[in-house]
Amino acid sequence: MQENIYRTHNCGELRIADCKKEVRLAGWVNSIRKLGGITFLTLRDHYGITQVVFDDESKLKDICKESTVSISGIVEERSSKNPKMETGDIEVVAKDITLLGKSLPVLPFEISDSQNTKEELRLTYRYLDLRNPNTHKIIVLRAKVLNWIRNKMTEMGFLEVQTPILTSSSPEGARDYIVPTINAPGEFYALPQAPQQFKQLLMISGFDKYFQVAPCFRNEAARADRSPGEFYQIDFEMSFATQDDVMRAGEEFVTEFFKTFSDKEICGKPFVRIPYKEAMAKYCSDKPDLRNPLIVHDLTTLFNGTEFNAFKGKTIKGIAVNAKDKTRKFYDELGTTIVSYEGKGVAWVKYDNGEFVGGISKFLTEQNKKDLVSEFDLEEGQSILMVADEREQVIKLANVLRNELGKQLDLIDRNKVACCWICDFPFFEKNEDTGDIDFAHNPFSMPQGGIDALNSNDPFGILAYQYDLVINGYETLSGAVRNHQTDLMVKAFEMAGYDKQTVKDKFGALYNAFQYGAPPHAGGAFGLERLLMILTDNEYIREVIAFPLNKNARDLMMGAPSKVSDKQLRDVGLQLIDKSKN
Repeated sequence: MQENIYRTHNCGELRIADCKKEVRLAGWVNSIRKLGGITFLTLRDHYGITQVVFDDESKLKDICKESTVSISGIVEERSSKNPKMETGDIEVVAKDITLLGKSLPVLPFEISDSQNTKEELRLTYRYLDLRNPNTHKIIVLRAKVLNWIRNKMTEMGFLEVQTPILTSSSPEGARDYIVPTINAPGEFYALPQAPQQFKQLLMISGFDKYFQVAPCFRNEAARADRSPGEFYQIDFEMSFATQDDVMRAGEEFVTEFFKTFSDKEICGKPFVRIPYKEAMAKYCSDKPDLRNPLIVHDLTTLFNGTEFNAFKGKTIKGIAVNAKDKTRKFYDELGTTIVSYEGKGVAWVKYDNGEFVGGISKFLTEQNKKDLVSEFDLEEGQSILMVADEREQVIKLANVLRNELGKQLDLIDRNKVACCWICDFPFFEKNEDTGDIDFAHNPFSMPQGGIDALNSNDPFGILAYQYDLVINGYETLSGAVRNHQTDLMVKAFEMAGYDKQTVKDKFGALYNAFQYGAPPHAGGAFGLERLLMILTDNEYIREVIAFPLNKNARDLMMGAPSKVSDKQLRDVGLQLIDKSKN
């Protein structure tokens, strides 16, 4: 066996027991510090950091930070130990050093401070950013999580199956990424938005429980908690299963996940279930953070006939909080936040010594005062904060206000994991532009009441067997009991404006398969990156991806998307047009 000429040990593994051993280490020069006639160098690799001591400065000629080197020396106990380093009890007294890969002397940013560097620069030099131990550890954790996922899902009886990346385009909600091919000029593959149809076809194929850590591609804008372009989900499906079966499986997975990788306290099973309508009424959100105890109240009726102009003809939402010691600045800053979300600001009053004071108190009638005390069961020192606007907008503003109050008043326990199921989603919704019927959630879902509900009920009153798992304010799983009947599938799509022929054309595989004995089935998909965000307390999803796209869906490191040659376009029968001239 050939001896490793670069290293005998990893940087992070040497301990007191290794003293007097001759070792060779390899890695990146993390720092260089001169003290008298001695030079201290720290060497960093995938496993950790070790201090190396040089008594001959000339050996370090042409060596600069972030160069890769191989160093041989003797392990010695440090006279001045560093408890912050895992190898802080020892150091390596160097005998020789070999330069393996020279770095430019000026770096785009300091590796140790890369997480505080402008994101565009970090992503351009992502390979340097990933050398930062904290960033590096997140990707190592992701690998451990992926290994655990496969073991856990297999333990739960799920079979891992890979589904195609090149497939057909279908109207599933987001824009497709389309892929031309030289085999069929003028025709296109699409990258899958999710393995939705394939996993249903696997159930029809006779498999009982499927899972996959599946890449998904959606041509949509980024958010802090949504990666543009591509992301991964833990996709699963179960035959002969009900909504309750899926929820039990999801609860087991999530509970064991956080117990394995976190010290945070997770809520007990079964998780609370909140109907969509109730969630929107109490929290003005279908993904409420239940660590936040605040409840939103609708005050529209209470203020009927008000003389306060900002409330006239508006929908009004309010939240009561304990803010006895807060100054006028607190209320003003909340108003500024609401304005930044295109609101008109925050109206507020304090309840002090049985009287309403401050803010808009002078506009309250005696009946308003009595109603507010009763509505909120007000206590001394509490304040009521209110937003008013058109109905859809005020719901968004009240959600922002609730979340902001949770942060400002330190109501959220960061050491807890709060989970809830949001269920009973509307099956259809009204298109705001056309007034037509649209699918509200997943078009492949089973309506509650089945075909009879579609034939007889008000479309906007039909509920679906659809459910989201919300963890600490993030939607982390979305799923449904699936429609598995041809007539129901056709009827649902017809109500949403798709005729039978369109269903056959767009969903031909499912349409045909349903005619050959499809079992009842249900499932869902966890967002892998969302779970990692919560686990690592990161606000931005890009932090848990090795090579993420930026917020504009561009890969700054690789220069993608990029232009291709005219020959490549001709090969697939494409011609570019200037959209600005249309």
